[in-house]
Amino acid sequence: MKLVYLGLGSNVGDREGSLSAAVAQLAASDLRILRVSSVYETEPVEYTDQRYFFNLVVEAETGLFPMQLLWRVGKIERALGRVRTIPKGPRVIDIDILLYARAVIRTPALQVPHPRMAERRFVLAPLAELAPSLRHPVTRRTISEMLDEAPVQSVRRLAQELR
Repeated sequence: MKLVYLGLGSNVGDREGSLSAAVAQLAASDLRILRVSSVYETEPVEYTDQRYFFNLVVEAETGLFPMQLLWRVGKIERALGRVRTIPKGPRVIDIDILLYARAVIRTPALQVPHPRMAERRFVLAPLAELAPSLRHPVTRRTISEMLDEAPVQSVRRLAQELR
């Protein structure tokens, strides 16, 4: 089994409901969810003319190979209504593979660790909640160090837990 971290985000419709549904669909015999971070309300980046996102990070163990996991999360995104239209634009659900054990994967379809995670507080804040001393497999910086150095972005931890 490999330890993986997945970043989830939603800013269309029932954001919390979409995150809950995605977490529920992720849990299976080949992917065991260990922990789920708090939900964070986060300012959009790059394409900023859109609603704020709800984001969280899932820590899980899986026997799936990286490309199998990518296929699985894509299937869940489609089942929940994800349609890719505007790059970085609004979405019902987005599921990214942030880290897959200590693997470094560079293919046209999949890059792990996620290539822009160091620039994204909406990923680093919930990830730091779960694993602050975890080290990035390439830069060797901890998640806490990366969060301290990340560009400014409005990220607010919400009081409610995922239902």
